[in-house]
Amino acid sequence: MKIGIVGSGRVGGTLGGIWANAGHSVMFSSLDLEHDRKLAAGMGANASAGTPREAAAFGDVLLISVPYHALPSVGKDLGELLKGRVVIDTCNPITDRDGEVGKWAQEKGAGLASAELLPGARIVRCFNAVGYSRLPDAAKREPRYGMPIAGDDPKAIAIVSGLVRDIGYEPVLVGSLAM
Repeated sequence: MKIGIVGSGRVGGTLGGIWANAGHSVMFSSLDLEHDRKLAAGMGANASAGTPREAAAFGDVLLISVPYHALPSVGKDLGELLKGRVVIDTCNPITDRDGEVGKWAQEKGAGLASAELLPGARIVRCFNAVGYSRLPDAAKREPRYGMPIAGDDPKAIAIVSGLVRDIGYEPVLVGSLAM
């Protein structure tokens, strides 16, 4: 599968590396293209780097892993590229960091807020309940740990569930985006 990553920090960089090692094609992007190029160079032939627009156009699936206050800009900048696309949303609103956007998202519910900020995307919230440092060792654990996911689109949930298994977790559907 081709996976575009917007936000190649701790979570996005870690997940992208695991998926690249599992055989998926990954394109890293962030506000620092040089960082993304270095990151991709260390991941082998399945990894590349580009701008967020290039990553969004590249991916069959798009992982968005940015501070929550950046989601309004991501939605505006990538708008038409998100429509109908499966989007994995790892973003958690934190009031101290994300200000008014974070407060609004916490009051509304992060899933519903993300759906509003990324209109037309087939959002699945995932990889936001486990710290990034625990992700690389998941494939070695038996039995597998559960990874909570939430979404409203059954086909998108099925696609993301496969990617969760590729990381080494077992997806656990906790409900809709409202959950």
